[in-house]
Amino acid sequence: MIITTPNDRDIVITKEFAAPRRLVFDAHTRPELLRRWFGPQGWQLEVCEIDLRPGGAWHYLMRGRDGAEMTLRGTYVEIVAPERIVTTESNADCYARAAHESLNTLVLVERDGHTTLTNTVRFPSTRVRDAVLASGMEHGVAQGHERLAALLAGTATPATPAGR
Repeated sequence: MIITTPNDRDIVITKEFAAPRRLVFDAHTRPELLRRWFGPQGWQLEVCEIDLRPGGAWHYLMRGRDGAEMTLRGTYVEIVAPERIVTTESNADCYARAAHESLNTLVLVERDGHTTLTNTVRFPSTRVRDAVLASGMEHGVAQGHERLAALLAGTATPATPAGR
């Protein structure tokens, strides 16, 4: 996984998966798949609501082993299956000192059975982007991507309840 900051408001996350684009798209849009990989190690996606259409809402609630919670929510702005998803995202729990709404653009490009995921997250200011970077979010994203790679390879195990 590669994380870059090409300007003062964006974080760009790039990761290649050994799977067709359709499977990677499905893993980002089907709750039964998202629950198996999304989030940092030790966190469970307990609520995963998706209304997959432009203007439709999405809502995730993750819970850590220590009982900590993180709520993510947003609206789908654009969906071009299986290549592009644009959403808004708010996450006041994790970045309380920098509450914000970001615009996330996920692009999936397939070549020779491998899919390159590029997620560009645009923040309202440099201060908010930097607070997100300082939170250690790249570790949680990397752990989630590791679990996604295992799921796509067919080696993932079903999620276990938090705390086990």
